[in-house]
Amino acid sequence: MQVTPEEKRGWAEDLLRQKYAELGRLPTKKDFDNAACAQIKAYLGPWPRALEAAGLKVPKEKNETKTERMKRKCVLPREY
Repeated sequence: MQVTPEEKRGWAEDLLRQKYAELGRLPTKKDFDNAACAQIKAYLGPWPRALEAAGLKVPKEKNETKTERMKRKCVLPREY
């Protein structure tokens, strides 16, 4: 049975969320072994985009300053 792209993305997002719950902070690439890190990036893109896809980071909007981004910072649901 072949794994679909959606299942791969879901796996990577779940892995990031689990690590977030375990660490109590945003996971970094150093929190994963090389193979897991490479798969996460392959399925979700560059690290900041991967964190956004998992719902752990607020996406950066064009022409938005860091201060504006901080004002609308995402509050994560308790289940993460």
